[in-house]
Amino acid sequence: MWDPAQYLHFADERSRPFYDLAGRIDATAPGYVVDLGCGPGQLTASLAARWPQAEVLGVDSSAEMISAAQQADYGDVARAGRLSFVVGDVNDWQPVRPPDVIISNAVLQWVPNHMELLPRWAAYLAPGGWLAFQLPGNFDQPNHAVLRELAGSARWQERLSGVQLNRQAGDPGDYLDLLGRLGLVVDAWETTYLHVLPGPDPVTEWYKGSGLRPVLAALDPADSREFLAEYSRRVQKYYPVAPYGTVLPFRRVFVVAHRA
Repeated sequence: MWDPAQYLHFADERSRPFYDLAGRIDATAPGYVVDLGCGPGQLTASLAARWPQAEVLGVDSSAEMISAAQQADYGDVARAGRLSFVVGDVNDWQPVRPPDVIISNAVLQWVPNHMELLPRWAAYLAPGGWLAFQLPGNFDQPNHAVLRELAGSARWQERLSGVQLNRQAGDPGDYLDLLGRLGLVVDAWETTYLHVLPGPDPVTEWYKGSGLRPVLAALDPADSREFLAEYSRRVQKYYPVAPYGTVLPFRRVFVVAHRA
């Protein structure tokens, strides 16, 4: 379902929340770091570069993403054998030993009832370990509203009735309360990025690499083209092109929790 090349089309914009999240992890010398939902792996490799003594594992349910990660050249960190990638579902993943850091970037919006999963991840942490995650919180924005309306229309409802769209974030305070009651020290916040995107229809191009993927995977090529054309026509009304590009507001929720 996932296309690494399409996902990386806006790599700089997609990477920024990861670095903002990872920058708040105050682990000094972790030995075992796990990136759950690692995608094509370039951000996972940055963790191995940041913590040169750590073994770093990337896990993703997409065989296409893991294949791209395994084939990429990450230089010394890969040659040292400290960086590896495996196909796995974050819902039932279990570590081989307690991780010092678990990070998950833009993944939990795809996990139903992810509030039930987070205590399990927290329990896996080594003493002094860190759990950090971020996920989109822009479910009320036009790009998502148009997707829901179109998928539920008479033309597409039957074809897409079983397709799971992403579910977005809860409130930062909900995550703080959940993990704080488990004895973790929690930092939770939200940020709305104003991404300035180039091109004639960049919002559609953005969501072809993320939120639109389940729909496109469920349709044959001809129907996918028809759906995309209608989505593009509708969504461009809400995201006009300015001389400097198209502004995509994107709210994200961040949580960094520390087992003191």
